[in-house]
Amino acid sequence: MTTTTTLDGYVDVDVVRDVAVLTLNRPDRLNALDVATRLRLAALIREHGTGETVRGIVLTGAGRAFSAGEDLTQTPTTEAEVHAAFESFHDITRAILQTRVPVVAAVNGLAVGGASEITLCCDARIGSPAAEYFQPENGRGLTISNATSLLLRRLVGNHATCMVLGSPRVPAEEALRIGLLDEVVATDVLLDHAIATVHAWTPEGNTTALHLALLRPLLAEVEAAFEREDTAAHEAWTSGLLTAGVAGFWKTRETTA
Repeated sequence: MTTTTTLDGYVDVDVVRDVAVLTLNRPDRLNALDVATRLRLAALIREHGTGETVRGIVLTGAGRAFSAGEDLTQTPTTEAEVHAAFESFHDITRAILQTRVPVVAAVNGLAVGGASEITLCCDARIGSPAAEYFQPENGRGLTISNATSLLLRRLVGNHATCMVLGSPRVPAEEALRIGLLDEVVATDVLLDHAIATVHAWTPEGNTTALHLALLRPLLAEVEAAFEREDTAAHEAWTSGLLTAGVAGFWKTRETTA
């Protein structure tokens, strides 16, 4: 049975076979995430993550991208806004790690920056052949967030340094090889496969919630990573690197348009 709600802050919420499917739905902007959408996404994850109404959560994107990450048309103009921007990303990670149900990222296309980082704390990352990871922060005056300083290395080991400092685009098969994706499946079955994974992980009489708490990283370690990342963001802001990097990004976009 499928129940569909209306669009909620660029997020569609569908309940499909007792699984909440949260779809980032802003395809004209490659599902770029403004602060309001990030706050709403965290709230929706908490709402559906109690285990009382659904068996699990699937995160995906509409159109050809999972998400382009931070909406750079809303660049922070004060240090307080930088902190709020980072905190809104961090809180999505908190929300996912505190759920009592499996959270699966169905990576349907390009996943950039903070959006790619959101997938790192999910219990599984399943990609289509079009899935592609891209961490461009190092050349944009930005710094990583979402406890990526902890979670990315946990998944891919020393590949994390190359991904963050070199900012290569990592296609689906390479992401699978290094452990960033758990599976790659055909585009037309991606969502069904993600939902089926939730069902496989929540059998009758399961202790899934207890196992998730044991298998996920400790929240204390995640909060320590947030603190380090906030410090780095503060230094990027006060040095002027963040402002200059974003301005450079827009200048490049203008000259190549």
